[in-house]
Formats: sequence, C-alpha cells, structure tokens
Amino acid sequence: MIIKNITFVNPIEEVEKECDILIEDGVIKAIDSPGSLSYYGNDSIDGTGLFCAPGFFDIHSHFRDPGFTHKEDIETGAAAAKRGGYTGIVLMANTNPSVDNAETLSYVLNKGLNTGINIHTCAAVSMGLKGEALTDMDNLFKNGAIGCTDDGSPLMDENLLRAAMKKCAELKVPISLHEEDKTLIAQNGINRGLASRHYNIEGSPREAEISLVKRDIEIAKETGAALNIQHVSTAETIELVRKARNEGFKNIYAEATPHHFSLTENAVMELGTNAKMNPPLRTEEDRQAIIKGLADGTVSFIATDHAPHSEEEKNQPLTKAPSGITGLETAFSLGIMNLVNENKLSLYRLLYTLCVAPRELYGISCPGLNIGEAADLVIFSTSEKWIYDTTASKSFNTPFKGKEITGKIKYTICGGHIVYEDM
Repeated sequence: MIIKNITFVNPIEEVEKECDILIEDGVIKAIDSPGSLSYYGNDSIDGTGLFCAPGFFDIHSHFRDPGFTHKEDIETGAAAAKRGGYTGIVLMANTNPSVDNAETLSYVLNKGLNTGINIHTCAAVSMGLKGEALTDMDNLFKNGAIGCTDDGSPLMDENLLRAAMKKCAELKVPISLHEEDKTLIAQNGINRGLASRHYNIEGSPREAEISLVKRDIEIAKETGAALNIQHVSTAETIELVRKARNEGFKNIYAEATPHHFSLTENAVMELGTNAKMNPPLRTEEDRQAIIKGLADGTVSFIATDHAPHSEEEKNQPLTKAPSGITGLETAFSLGIMNLVNENKLSLYRLLYTLCVAPRELYGISCPGLNIGEAADLVIFSTSEKWIYDTTASKSFNTPFKGKEITGKIKYTICGGHIVYEDM
C-alpha cells in the first residue's frame, strides 16, 4: 500500500511533513517526499489535503460482551472504534460474568483477535465487582489482562483498595478507578445544581467525586501504584491531580471524556437521558478546568467511556434510565471542534492524548511513527463537516446524534490493512 501526498503528523516530536508512506507486510517500509517512492501494487490512497497520525488508543470502552450483547458486542464495538480512528481499545471488566476469571478473560481476548484491531481488556479488581474480595490478579495478568478496574462500581472499602494498589504496584500494572461515593448520591447521572433543580431531584453532588479522589491519591502515594482517575468531572479533582503531579507523583494520572470537555449540565436539561452519564455533566467552570488540565498535562488522556445502551433502556424516565453514552465515533471530532478550533489545544497535543499517552500508561510504544514500525495509522480531515446520523454501534445513545460536527476520519489502517474507509 502507498499513501500519497499526505501531511504526516508526529505528536511526540511536534512536527509535520508532506510525504508519501509505503507500507509492506504490515509495517512502514519508507517515508519520503511526495512522488519519490516507487510502488507497483494496487492499494493506493490519495492523501491530498488530509493528515495522517498513529492510530488512536482508547483506555476506557464498554463493549458489553459477554452478557449485555443487546447493547453492543465485541464486533460492533470494534466497528465503531474503527470508524472513530481507533486501532487499539482497552475494555472494562463490568460484563456478565465480569472479567474476574481466566475463562471470561480468554473469551474476550480471543473474540477480539477477529476484529482487525488490537483489543485488550482490564481485569476486575474485586470478585463480581462487589468490592468485597480481590481477584487473583497474578493469574489474570499472566493470562493477558492489561490493567484492572471495577469501573461502574466505585470501590468503597479502603482496606481492599489499599491491598489492590499494593498488588498493582508489585505487578507494575495500572489501576483505574471510578470515583463516586455512592453514599452521597441520591440520583446518579444528574449534577446536583441547575440540572437537579430543573428535574426537582437531589442528583449527584461534586463531593461524591472529590472525596474519593482525595482518598485514592493518598493511597497511590503510599503504595506507589499507577493510579488512573477515570472520567474526571470537577475542577477540584483537576486541582488535586495537578498538585500531586507537581509534587512529583507522576504515577497519578487522570482521563477526560469528550463529553465532559464538550458539554455542561445544560445538555441533560435539554436532551434528557441521552446526556445522562456517571459522573454527570457539570458546570462551565468545570468544563473549562478539564480543558486547562488537558492543555497543561494534568489530564493525561482523552478516553471515550463508550457506554452503549439500547433505545428501550434510554427511553425510560430520567431517574430509571441507565447512565452512559456512546463515544468512539465522535471523540476526534469533538476534540477538533472544542479544543483545537477553540485554540485550547494544539493538534499535536490532541493527538498525544489520543494515541501516545494512553499507550504509555500500559507500557505500549506508539506505532506508526517510524520506518519499521507497525502501520497502525489514522487518516483524517480537520475541516470536513458532517452530520452524525448513522452509527456502526448497536446503540445510538448520544447527545450528538443528528448534529453537524467538524473533523472526519477518512481511513483507519491497522497492521497495514485498511479496516475502515469513509465512503
């Protein structure tokens, strides 16, 4: 395959150049000035006016398989990922059965082998996600788990969490935590503030997140575990992470979702259940704090928290409908619209949070940057506008359905194969 006349973006060195890229046997064979490479094959991509970068890597996706395949399965989740420019995915463990045993782990990983992209999964921290007894982490990581999380089920037992962090530090694997103190939340998914008053409910206070983040940063400092604070939603959380990292605790990380840097609680007042998620959308001040955290490196990753639910489930009353929205297909576009085009982040920084830093958390080098590396690439337009009116996912629960958005994935290439092409 040859990609001609493309602008190749290196988010590590923060350079870009116009070039042709030759791919053979799944790896990058040559990168040279346009028109300088000889090529005799049939696969050719005209990259005129487009950009190329390493394929994106999402550290927080729910493919609902096994157990909830009416919402999504590994094949359809991967199809949505490819449409969004992702060549690598880390799945969460809250399936049914949960990924707390080698059999379920093997099922997920083996099914992922047939998707055309790189599917990884976290193992559960606790058996059955109940927060009562630790899983056999040694065995799960020996059998291919890449990290651990009870995402969706906050860990309330401090002693169990400390033991988990000690084990993760010993194994040199990250632990990712959903930070919401359930005892403080009356109705999840709706911010306690304008949104809760609009619906005349109590909602979810910001303190539910802040209190657990304070606790867990201290445990991470004590144990040396690599802690990833998932889907941050408050300015106070950003400041706690910033302080810890400025003190030298570089083992403490945070991720932000596209919906939390794009929307506020006004969206749930306008759109209802398709803007309901945990933690909830909060205020404009919180949104700006998240953006600042992404810009200055306090927030290391953009992660989608792709969380499909069926239309029937989302059509329930607000307080009964499940929390979560889909996100893989729109993450890049929302980054272009709300970060790059608003002069909050450079294109280099956006790409770094999408493809370099997420891999670094798991000790994976970023492919597609140099000759001899795997040809895991995404080709995109930063200016093309399009209507988000179709999906490759089984579910379409998103506040961006039917909206015009900017920035479009044109091709996703994994292992030298075109796995998605915008037709």
